[in-house]
Amino acid sequence: MAKRGGFPGGGMPGNMANLMKQAQKMQRQMEEQAKEMETREFVATAGGGAVEVTVSGTKQILKLKLDQEVVDPDDVEMLEDLIVAAVNEAMGKVDESSASAMSRLTGGMGGQIPGLF
Repeated sequence: MAKRGGFPGGGMPGNMANLMKQAQKMQRQMEEQAKEMETREFVATAGGGAVEVTVSGTKQILKLKLDQEVVDPDDVEMLEDLIVAAVNEAMGKVDESSASAMSRLTGGMGGQIPGLF
């Protein structure tokens, strides 16, 4: 009687070889996406544009711009809050862009694969 479910010749089945090729292709695409993110800049504002923050795709603050009118020595807390809000918004844009790119690469499975994003 013939054995069922085995692979003839003991070699890797065609589907497994294709899966490995797809995984390698996805890895290359993810590396390219990571390099692209390093070159991107994300800008966010707070206080109606009084505070503007520019961050890189690697979440490094590149620029911080303040309108003179928002610099009030008697209300430093407001300026601190505006800076925090602008930085958080900019970082959120980086995360959003990264997640969107990852979703395109993985076909929406990124969150379901352990260790992948």
